[in-house]
Amino acid sequence: MAMLALAVFAGGLSLYRYVHILSLPVSFLLIGGIALLFDVSPQPSGIFNVEIFGVWFSVSTASQTRTALIVSRALGAVSCLIFLSVTTPMPDIISVLRRVYCPDLIIDLMYLIYRYIFILLSLYRQMYDAAKSRLGFRDYRTGLAATGRIYSNLLVRSYQFAGKNFDAMESRCYDTGIRFLERRSGVTPLQVSVFAVLVLVSLCLSLLTL
Repeated sequence: MAMLALAVFAGGLSLYRYVHILSLPVSFLLIGGIALLFDVSPQPSGIFNVEIFGVWFSVSTASQTRTALIVSRALGAVSCLIFLSVTTPMPDIISVLRRVYCPDLIIDLMYLIYRYIFILLSLYRQMYDAAKSRLGFRDYRTGLAATGRIYSNLLVRSYQFAGKNFDAMESRCYDTGIRFLERRSGVTPLQVSVFAVLVLVSLCLSLLTL
């Protein structure tokens, strides 16, 4: 809830957009939570029991507590990650990692992977639109063949782009360490106060659960 409030009210992101981004990981967490609820045993041993092919799947009080704890922790971690991704530009994240002496190789890989996600998405959209304009998805069989051709071409094009990109980097004397122009932004007293309140609340909640 804290990450939602900060992203919507302080970050200016719409509530619908935030919920839409969060819906996929939350769905995955709920499916995983359902699987964690059930314990397998040779006989019924919980408050809810289902027999399948002679094996009992039971939901006990301990499994409910365990599932709630795991899902809550995972949801908190996912919320922090989404808050970071929707409020912090990639150059700022790279700048912070460089200040804490993260290896240049890891930073370079992170930047290149982030860049190529959008390049591959753009290539896929172009190929998909071209195939669709030629009636490549008029039925299931044709759509399956068109999808196979799109992905095979996408693989070839990705290798071509990677080679051209590396050649361009070497021609500019690349020797690990992609550098960017950084814009230093200060920290306001309000940001420090909000951070301190969140830390104190988290510590109090942690002490209550001991």
